[in-house]
Amino acid sequence: MHPVLLIPDGVGARNLVLGSFLTALAPQAGGLILHPIPEAHLAQYTTPWNGHYHWQKLLPYRETPLAATLRYSLGYAQMFWADTLSMRYTRAAGLKGGPSRRLMLRTARLLGRALASPRGIRFLDRRHCAEVARVSEVKDYQEVFRRSGATVLFCSHQRPLEILPAVVAARRLGIPTACSIFSWDNLSSKGRIAAPFDHFLVWSDLMRQELLRFYPEVKPKRVQVVGTPQFDPYADERLLWPREDFLRRLGADPLRPLVCYSGGDIGTCPEDPLHVDILLDLARSGEIQARPQVLVRPAPVDDGARYHRVRAKYPELIFAQPAWLHAEPGNWATCLTKAEDVQFLANLTQHADVNVNLASTMTLDFAIHDRPVVNVAFDVSDPPPCGRPPLWDYYYRFDHYRPVVALGAARFARSPHELARHVNAYLENPALDRGARRKLVALELGVPVGRSASRIVEVLKGISG
Repeated sequence: MHPVLLIPDGVGARNLVLGSFLTALAPQAGGLILHPIPEAHLAQYTTPWNGHYHWQKLLPYRETPLAATLRYSLGYAQMFWADTLSMRYTRAAGLKGGPSRRLMLRTARLLGRALASPRGIRFLDRRHCAEVARVSEVKDYQEVFRRSGATVLFCSHQRPLEILPAVVAARRLGIPTACSIFSWDNLSSKGRIAAPFDHFLVWSDLMRQELLRFYPEVKPKRVQVVGTPQFDPYADERLLWPREDFLRRLGADPLRPLVCYSGGDIGTCPEDPLHVDILLDLARSGEIQARPQVLVRPAPVDDGARYHRVRAKYPELIFAQPAWLHAEPGNWATCLTKAEDVQFLANLTQHADVNVNLASTMTLDFAIHDRPVVNVAFDVSDPPPCGRPPLWDYYYRFDHYRPVVALGAARFARSPHELARHVNAYLENPALDRGARRKLVALELGVPVGRSASRIVEVLKGISG
């Protein structure tokens, strides 16, 4: 097997480079890794693999105006046809940009609405791929793949625009292509998969059913359940410190409980600092009992500046900025995880007593370690920010989050007083809702945590063969 690993963003680098995937792959094959890592930082990711893999920077993709129009038309067609709640909100959002961009988006929306059927989507997909095939990057990738002797292309993320020329090039050479679905909400919330892959690697049977529902042209035999490598480090006991050591590294008191607030990105969770302020006030006033310490971990793409005021107001707050490299602040694609952050998050999800978040994937991270979660489900501003509906009527009704609600795998705070009540209940009895958390993990992850990387290698060998 001679794989090409297509890693278009920093999260993909975390999943495939900093976890156990390259270790599982190494005995089977070397390979070519197409990556976004700046040259100045490349050594800290490649050093363990010197001589085994060839690392090459992703080529920039210069999208033509027609390709952009067709791509957005495909996205709109998918959203009009699949018609999930999240997609309806996305469709209804105002068009942004200058006059020419708004004209292009209006054209794409009209075309997408007119072709919102499996047949229409297939037509748009063929036209889009034909237009992408005209760019010079496709020929450049074809030459790279011929020289490398590639037998399979595996992409870590199905959404970024930059993956298109490489996938089209591989398909033109008859090289089978596969992608992993990046996150649990992507199929129902994020529009269309960016490129026409041959094979799909999904987290669970639930995600497999979603993929086949939203992509009826995909043959069931081409969808494999592999779990996700992003959670594999949680099964690596070598990463864990004793709880006392971890809390002392934070400057925290090991004898007091730790409540972690996991922030979202600014666009999704604009009121995070206000919710943190409320949480800290509840702790300081004693409405949340047991004298908990509060730790805030912003989203990796968030530089943390919006928390300055709440940090000044509550000096007891423990602030843990994720150890990521920010090549372009605010851009997920250029944020790169450092190895120490993988270890920190493994310890945080293991040792925090309660997690608080707003409909985040972190609900699953903490459930894997059987740590209880409270979801914030109340707005501070009235009306809610960004012109969206109230939180409870918005994020907690999205398709991907319904199992959390239905199973009772988290508790939902519809007011500050409910937030205090739920945190108190979990601090008093961490076993509450344990069965629901286990059911959620079993539903969302079809392969045990720690075994995803080896399962992906096994599937890629079969595809390559």
